[in-house]
Amino acid sequence: MNSALLTPQFLRFLMAGGIAAAANYGSRFLFSLWLGYGTAIVLAYLVGMVVAFVLMRQHVFDAKKSALGPQIMKFVGVNVLAVLQTLAISLVLARWVFPKLGIVEHAEAVAHLVGVLVPVVTSYFGHRMLTFK
Repeated sequence: MNSALLTPQFLRFLMAGGIAAAANYGSRFLFSLWLGYGTAIVLAYLVGMVVAFVLMRQHVFDAKKSALGPQIMKFVGVNVLAVLQTLAISLVLARWVFPKLGIVEHAEAVAHLVGVLVPVVTSYFGHRMLTFK
């Protein structure tokens, strides 16, 4: 395993990301009361992004002294790639993989959970090397 993943900073990233993922995942159910599955995933991801940015800027990367605007733009860029990963994985699993495996009950919820978890490592390195550098 890469030594960059065995640091206190990465553990803080996981904690902040876990809180943001919970906000993302939980809000998707709320959005799904009024919106389609794909739209709800994207909006929930935005909720998670706001929570993640605040926590990571304050507690993970200690980037409070750097200019806010460029950080937000870079953060959004890294997360656009991550939301595309999340959306693609969630839809592929829920629409094609799980039905072929006979998984019907809670398929969308499980697919979305997997979709949210996948970009953890790619996002960490993106934020470490670009957003909060």
